[in-house]
Amino acid sequence: MNTTVSTATSGSVPAGREKFLVIPIIILILAQMGTTGDNGALSLATSALTTELHATTAEIQLANMIYPLVGGAFMIAGGLVGTIIGWKKTFRAGTLLCAAGELALAFAPNMAMFIWVGRVLVGFGASFLIPSVLGLIPLMYRGANRAVAFGCIGAASGLSAVLPFMLGVVMETGGMRVTFSLLAVYFLLVFAFSFELPRIEQDKEHLAFDGVGVALAATGLFLFLIGLSSISSWGLVEPLEGCPFTFFGISPALPVAALGIVVLGVLVKIEGRVEQKNGIALLPRSFLTTPQVRAGLVANAIAFFFMGAQSILMAPYLQLVAGWSPIEVGVISIVTGVPTFAFALGIPKLVPHAHPRHVIQAGYIAMAAALGIMAFSVTVEGCSAPGVYLGAFMAGVGAGMVSSHASNIVALAVNERDASQSGGIQSTMRNVGQAIGVALLGAILLFGITNTVRTEAAASPHISDAVAAEVAHVTVDLGSDQEFKQQIADIPMTAEEQQALVQIDAQARYDSTRVAYAVGAVIVLLGLLTTPAITVDARAKEHGTH
Repeated sequence: MNTTVSTATSGSVPAGREKFLVIPIIILILAQMGTTGDNGALSLATSALTTELHATTAEIQLANMIYPLVGGAFMIAGGLVGTIIGWKKTFRAGTLLCAAGELALAFAPNMAMFIWVGRVLVGFGASFLIPSVLGLIPLMYRGANRAVAFGCIGAASGLSAVLPFMLGVVMETGGMRVTFSLLAVYFLLVFAFSFELPRIEQDKEHLAFDGVGVALAATGLFLFLIGLSSISSWGLVEPLEGCPFTFFGISPALPVAALGIVVLGVLVKIEGRVEQKNGIALLPRSFLTTPQVRAGLVANAIAFFFMGAQSILMAPYLQLVAGWSPIEVGVISIVTGVPTFAFALGIPKLVPHAHPRHVIQAGYIAMAAALGIMAFSVTVEGCSAPGVYLGAFMAGVGAGMVSSHASNIVALAVNERDASQSGGIQSTMRNVGQAIGVALLGAILLFGITNTVRTEAAASPHISDAVAAEVAHVTVDLGSDQEFKQQIADIPMTAEEQQALVQIDAQARYDSTRVAYAVGAVIVLLGLLTTPAITVDARAKEHGTH
């Protein structure tokens, strides 16, 4: 393909008359699907990780967290690198790093290798790949075509729902290692397809790399996210057994997260001077001063916060408590993915005059409703399948609505170069949102189960004081009745006491899961407070009015 796309020349052609480039958007969709499919494969691998690598719930939570942790720390840098050296180079580097990471996951002998090599490599690869996907669109598409292209990328999250189902079949027949090996081959194919992307003439500016900004952003985001992700393993205030050190006698989780926020505050302060001096900064001032940009970034974060909620609440509960197979959980992904695809692509294509503010507001309400439905689908011994399917469908409707405009409203509110660079910022917000979803709701779930079991054991007339004292030192994982029996197997007790504890644990996991879903719904609804700032739509931009 010899097509050359130039931001300078394309501006002279009316946006409505430009030909929509189909092959490039398919390649970008495949890349986006790969990163989403990787998360889906990890959710499906919950049982395999428990049996093959002897993973605990906290380790599975960390495995879910490390991808957005590393990706969130470096995606802003990936957006800056793409602006300086070219988006296609960073795109290809990202695919190769993701492929290497998937191979490390496939051959990991233990959870340490799985988390700190495989998941780190995939996260680092995503920090180059995903900003490149979002960075290429403003340079290849304009006007209505750009809105459709961004909608296609949002729809890719829905289309990628096919991957968990397919990967579930592979995992059932070939196992976890074959599944991750297949994903490695997938990313290598995307790398090969990238040579079919059109040539793009980015501005030939001599731009300095914002090393100070990269260091501060990576450090701040890493500290913030690692602090949040470690709450369930280190403790909220009182340090748990797995806590590596203490901070004035308390768990370091919240102090580390607070230190990350301080570092990010310093970053915001100095980026204005860096941009004035170098002509470019890791965090352009337009992202900080434009209300619509902030609203768009929140929309990106909430859509992926919702994904984090599903990965730490729905998939583990269905597999570990309700006993669903990976294939059955994969079907749930399709139920979510079909409406996600339909709404993310269909709204900008079929309803181009719908104002983005109203679409995103409706999406938030639908996502909150989905979390409520999922909460009521939980039962003490498992779940109500009709409720799970209905909640999953509503989740797809909401995610599709939000995704249809979340990226485009950011691009519409800033100039062309900032719109292209915004891919790194948007990707970071997605990963921050997902990380907060996993960390916050995971902490509510695990602390809720543990604290309830300890409290109810101490108050139960069927459990002796000696057994209750032993239970007070147990950190309870989410799992089936049989798995809970294994967790308390070392505590001497009568059969009556064991049965009482099993009943307490079943009620605790039921109540804690529903509370976590409710908290998630409230957080999603808080996103409505940002939507009044969404005032610029595609028609206003094209006509030069706001």
